[in-house]
Amino acid sequence: MNEGSRFSTYENGFIWLKNAGSAIPVYNVKEAQFPLLLNKQRNLMKLFQNDVGLLTNQYADGSALSILSGNVNINYGAICENFVAQELLSHGFGQLYYFNSKKLGELDFLIETGDGNVIPIEVKSGKNYEQHKAMDNVLKVRQYNIKDAYVFCNDNVAIKNNVIYLPVYMVSLLQRNRYSIGKYEIGLTGLSAKNVR
Repeated sequence: MNEGSRFSTYENGFIWLKNAGSAIPVYNVKEAQFPLLLNKQRNLMKLFQNDVGLLTNQYADGSALSILSGNVNINYGAICENFVAQELLSHGFGQLYYFNSKKLGELDFLIETGDGNVIPIEVKSGKNYEQHKAMDNVLKVRQYNIKDAYVFCNDNVAIKNNVIYLPVYMVSLLQRNRYSIGKYEIGLTGLSAKNVR
């Protein structure tokens, strides 16, 4: 888009790409507060591709081969963000949102759980994944009442304060109605020594 262009000029094209299944629109919200739909700004959005392979193909010549060969000098940020957008959409988070504020900063995604909680998500492809100033700022806003936040990164599972760090592939475990990861109880009351063979 050209600087100074009106959103209405391109809106039909964006809608067409979404309806064709080629793109995933992620709308900006003014406040990181439930329900996100009431804070949605229709004229501000990010547009992700619905296929990481197509995204990678648009990169410079040789990029796809470098990625497949595990070249560590490539910035995987856009690829990881696109992957997370695809996974969230396919696991029941129908409309995706992001947050951007001059005062607080930008969060990659905001999702709502089935029980009415808002969860911020950051996607970090580098080694400094524990640095997330915007997320820290949003977590301090009392009126948002945010209990948990996720950072998807290239490291192992860790929890620090109310920020949960997970490997990027674990975004596939998030479900709209059950966002909690790893909190399962197994009832063993029916087992006795004579019933176990």
